[in-house]
Amino acid sequence: MIELSQSAVSEIGRLKSKQLPPNIFVRLAVKPGGCSGWFYDMSFDETVKDDDRLFNSHGIQILIDPASLDYINGLILDYSEDLMGGGFRFHNQRAIATCGCGNSFSISQ
Repeated sequence: MIELSQSAVSEIGRLKSKQLPPNIFVRLAVKPGGCSGWFYDMSFDETVKDDDRLFNSHGIQILIDPASLDYINGLILDYSEDLMGGGFRFHNQRAIATCGCGNSFSISQ
């Protein structure tokens, strides 16, 4: 299960309303790389693949491939702004370490 904070829901809604078709999905994935071994990849996608898992949080439809789901099940996606600007924040209960940017993490195997 994936959860979105109210601020993440608002920001995704704002981004979708600016340039994207209303029926587009948010795709969350995990890819190898970054300072800590894995990094989060977030994008918009119009295509649902056969093995995608579909989650709904506050009316936002989220697609996750099965391999990524193993790493981010239980993730809370937030959005906040600070002096450096705004950005999505990933709160992963499975992560045992994260880098300073918060987009790269490692988990115990």
